[in-house]
Amino acid sequence: MLNHKDNETICRVGPGTPMGVLMRRYWHPVCTSAQLPEPDAPPLRVRLLGEDYVVFRDSAGAVGMLDELCMHRGASLALGRVEEGGLRCLYHGWKFDVKGGVMETPNHADPKYRERMKAPAYPVREAGGLVWAYVGPKEQQPEFSRYAFMEAQPEHRVALRVNVHCNYLQLVEGGEDSSHVGVLHTNMARPGWIDDSFVPNPDVVNPAALVSNDLEPALKIEETAFGFQYVALRKTSEPGVKNARVVPFIIPYGRIIPAPAFLFTVFEVPEDDTHTSTYIVVHGNAPVTEDKIIELLGLDDKRYYDRKSCAYTSTWADNFGQDRERMKDDSWTGLVGVEVEDATIALSQGPLYDRSKEHLVPADQGVVRVRRALLNAVKVAAENGTPPAVGLDLRGVSACDVQMKDGALWQDLLPSHRETAPA
Repeated sequence: MLNHKDNETICRVGPGTPMGVLMRRYWHPVCTSAQLPEPDAPPLRVRLLGEDYVVFRDSAGAVGMLDELCMHRGASLALGRVEEGGLRCLYHGWKFDVKGGVMETPNHADPKYRERMKAPAYPVREAGGLVWAYVGPKEQQPEFSRYAFMEAQPEHRVALRVNVHCNYLQLVEGGEDSSHVGVLHTNMARPGWIDDSFVPNPDVVNPAALVSNDLEPALKIEETAFGFQYVALRKTSEPGVKNARVVPFIIPYGRIIPAPAFLFTVFEVPEDDTHTSTYIVVHGNAPVTEDKIIELLGLDDKRYYDRKSCAYTSTWADNFGQDRERMKDDSWTGLVGVEVEDATIALSQGPLYDRSKEHLVPADQGVVRVRRALLNAVKVAAENGTPPAVGLDLRGVSACDVQMKDGALWQDLLPSHRETAPA
């Protein structure tokens, strides 16, 4: 369990909070590239770490991020016009470029005023199907960290966003909990469960496709420069051979989940204390489509997900869309899809879960290590040190789910994790 003070420390992300200070040392995804599909596309309102911004793509295709409220009289720039190289406020027509430069002030013709003034603007990068921004202290801005999915061919990559109404840590902990995969995701992990048999899932895109029926994996954890990696070791039917599933935790909220032919890189980005934007980037050596991933995650059902707003829409009002009749027959959870099951469980814990009441077991080691890593990183940031993963080149960080002979070192499965270096 986590005491109330520590729980508050790692869950609260607003300005001036300990975790807020830590989070502002990193680059964050703020939207998908698809949400700004073309030059002069409508601006997008963004909430990050308890503060509001506006993101837009100008006439030349460059992306910028400004404070949401116009520096003139505080009208929302998310209502503005994107035209002729800038974002124009509807209230008095002031226009800004992607760097915050004041391009026009129709109600104040003095050019020297425009030269002196600048709207609050933030460094932005576009990579891997995502738009990233840095909102921390300028003097501490790190190098932009790169991931392997950023180098994938566009047809081999899908980037999605799902907005979930709960604290980010509930979603992070679910992702670092290997023992739930064979239970919560029973229909995908163990499709033969209805007949009390184990049949491997042949879907090479499915990250819940286990190759072992062992529901009590042994966990081993090793710290790394980016956070930590852990292995879940499961028994197999072959003597002297175990199944090894290695998953990294990338501080402050990243993870990579292996599927047979693809990798799922996931970022649980806090909008504020009780809202999270989950970014899921799938990539591999073969083509993959957005429709395939949407279906796999269960998000093709409009009861759960609105593709335009990226909002996860199911709530307690409809019992999260759970089908109790199907639970009698062919569905373990009465839900459909990996993300639907994960999001439903996180939402069922409430907007911000009180961890002081829980009872942990050895299978929860990964969750405990996430909390410890975040608390330690908070201390480093508070002392103006460099937190883990800041400015690192993360292209060598990966995940795997493979067979391993007894006596072999699981750390040798992904040796690049030991070699992670500054970007």
